[in-house]
Amino acid sequence: MSTEAKPFLKWAGGKGQLLSQLSAHLPKRISTEPFTYIEPFVGGGAMLFYMLQHFGNIRKAIINDVNEDLILTYRIIKDDVEALIANLDRLEKDYLAISDQEGRSQVFYEVRERYNQQNGDSIERASQLIFLNKTCFNGLYRVNSWGQFNVPFGKYANPTICNAKQLRADSQLLQSAQVDICQGDYAKTIQHIDGLTFVYLDPPY
Repeated sequence: MSTEAKPFLKWAGGKGQLLSQLSAHLPKRISTEPFTYIEPFVGGGAMLFYMLQHFGNIRKAIINDVNEDLILTYRIIKDDVEALIANLDRLEKDYLAISDQEGRSQVFYEVRERYNQQNGDSIERASQLIFLNKTCFNGLYRVNSWGQFNVPFGKYANPTICNAKQLRADSQLLQSAQVDICQGDYAKTIQHIDGLTFVYLDPPY
């Protein structure tokens, strides 16, 4: 059985638990005609992955978010997932090899500091974002007034940092569908409206 594509991050406001309720309100017309799908605030992408897997008649999808590193990670998963998996696998093995929480906490804060220095390449930054999401307190993404990630260490016994099957499934879906990945002002996504278009507008709180 193939792995289902689904969000690779835990994201505040994610709609993974509400997909059945949301799908009940989708317009019937998009079930029978080719259409463009636009999501201006993609976040974790629960709705995106649902739509791409349940509507083979999506002719084009446009996703957007203001968070640069989030969008960078979507692009890396789509275009260079094996390099990302290799980096995450190394991070996971090094992290889980440490048996005590104090040692893991030290590694966490070292990665967080490197992430906030913003001097890594694209693969490193995407890896750091996923690592922090999987090991920080409650999987939160939060930054301070200087734009620095400041969520503290989470004391998880055996976190899955590198879910290779999931990442490959997400990559395959993003590649097989025509998905344009944009970053910036959500209002700019309006320029992609083309004929029959369904816009899923789920702004942040």
